[in-house]
Amino acid sequence: MNGSNDIEWRVSDGLVPYPEALAFMEERARAIRDEGARECIWLLQHPPLFTAGTSADPAELFNPLGFPVFEAGRGGRYTYHGPGQRVGYLLLDLQRRGKDIRRFVHALEGWMIAALGELGVAARREPGRIGIWVGEGANEAKIGAIGVRVRRWVTLHGFSINVDPDLSHFGGIVPCGIADFGVTSLARLGIAAGTSAVDAALRRHLPDFIAEIGSAHDAS
Repeated sequence: MNGSNDIEWRVSDGLVPYPEALAFMEERARAIRDEGARECIWLLQHPPLFTAGTSADPAELFNPLGFPVFEAGRGGRYTYHGPGQRVGYLLLDLQRRGKDIRRFVHALEGWMIAALGELGVAARREPGRIGIWVGEGANEAKIGAIGVRVRRWVTLHGFSINVDPDLSHFGGIVPCGIADFGVTSLARLGIAAGTSAVDAALRRHLPDFIAEIGSAHDAS
C-alpha cells in the first residue's frame, strides 16, 4: 500500500517552463489530498531561471543575464535552475506515509547521496547547511540543492542535482544563501553521466527512500 510502486514516475524531455511545473504541482497536490490521486515524482529540466523561496533576500540576487525570477512558495532562498540540471519534484502524501517532515528531508538527502554514490561521487550532508556536498577544503562545493514545501501533509517541490549545467549561471545569486562555497557538477568532477544515468540511479534507490519515509508511520 505504501510502497514505491504506487507512485507515478514521470520523466519529461526538453525544458519545462517553470509556471507549467508549478501549476502541475499545485493541482496534483490538491488532488492527492482531496481526491486520493496518485502520488508523483517528476524528473525534468527547466530553461535558465531563478526561484525565490520564502526566505529569499533580495540582496542575494544579482542576475546580470536577466534570467526570469519566480516566487516558488517553497522553503529556502534563491536557487538556480537550468539545462543540464536534473530537477525532481516530489508530490507525496505524508499523511499516509508518516507525518514527519524532518524524516522526509533526511530521507531525501540520503536518496540523493545514494544515487550519486552509485555514479562514483562521494557526496554527503554537512551540519548546518542545506543541500548535498562534495570535496574537502578549497575543493568543497555543493552539487545538489533541496527546497520543499508541505501543504496539508502533501509535499511539493523537491531537489536538484547538477549534472552538466553552465556553472557560471549560479553567479547571478548567492545559491541558497551560502556565499562561502562554490557549486559543482558531475561533469566538473569528471563523471561522464548524463541525466538518464542520474534518473536510473534515483529509480534504483527509490524503494529505500520511500521505506525510510514510511518507517515512522509503520512503527506507530
